Amino acid sequence: MKLDFTGINQPLSSTINLSGKEYLYFGGTAYLGIPQNEDFIKLYVDGIKKFGLNNGTSRSNNIQLGIYNEAEIEAADRFKAEAALITSSGYLSAQLTVKELSNFGLVIYAPSTHPALWKEKQPDAGGTFKDWSKEVVEKINAAPEKNWVLIGNSMNNLIPEIYDFNFLDEIDKDNNIILIVDDSHGIGVNNNGFGAYIKLPKLNNVENVVVASMAKALGVDAGLILGSKKIINQLKSTNTFIGASPPSAAGLFAFSNGAEIYQNAQTKLYVNIALFEKGVNTKSTFEANFPAFLFEDADLANKLLQKQILISSFPYPGTNKASINRVIISSWHSEEQIQKLILAIG
Repeated sequence: MKLDFTGINQPLSSTINLSGKEYLYFGGTAYLGIPQNEDFIKLYVDGIKKFGLNNGTSRSNNIQLGIYNEAEIEAADRFKAEAALITSSGYLSAQLTVKELSNFGLVIYAPSTHPALWKEKQPDAGGTFKDWSKEVVEKINAAPEKNWVLIGNSMNNLIPEIYDFNFLDEIDKDNNIILIVDDSHGIGVNNNGFGAYIKLPKLNNVENVVVASMAKALGVDAGLILGSKKIINQLKSTNTFIGASPPSAAGLFAFSNGAEIYQNAQTKLYVNIALFEKGVNTKSTFEANFPAFLFEDADLANKLLQKQILISSFPYPGTNKASINRVIISSWHSEEQIQKLILAIG
């Protein structure tokens, strides 16, 4: 009988039980293990007791919970931005930002930009990020237009590859640019947990805006936008922001009060990554301190399944329907579990 893992009826964790068997789980995006972190769960429960299960009112309502402004101030401080805006999902944050800011100038999409950032249909942008960045510099410097909007990811988490945006310094300074970057997979993990915002070039002619899902490493069902006070105030005045209900106040209470929990989880994650990286002999592609490892062996997922180990293996949109086999390391994994995975891979 073929096993079906698409109807799991239990919390995702380092292990999954199905048909009386326990499987080690090395997939998903809970990089910091927050959904199973007992201290974080306690904070979340405290938040429910304090604020209730949800809040279906607009952020423009004359009666509001203070936790939303508090969480935005905390997020801006934690990720080193001037200001922040929080919505109910990463998708909403991305769509709100692109819808409002794409009117600033001519829009150019980077390759493999996440669908959440698409204005409508899939952008016509192929090739490597490095080649694209060179083309962008040449195109903008040669064009008569002076206002531009560049949209892309902070990294390709499938390969994985972290992108370098220092090419922006080569663009003539009489051009004005809004750079919109999706950091959903990097925030809370990359750059010692600070994410992409602190690494983006600080140029007078470039306005940096980072959008992200908080549901991955940060473990909260919400979306985040980081930017200048001017940009954040502009986005908060949009009909999309005014008309949308906010995320759970309890989740943001846990986020705001969980800085030490996140820091400890980051430390544990980096230890786990180093342990796996040092121990595995099979060739893989990875980035330093990022928990995804891409393996070329097309049959790896099936081989590991026979040893009751599950990894991320599915055809990602736009990848010619071929399954992408990745091992995802998390803070919730024990040393023993990682050693078992290393032995199974060989």
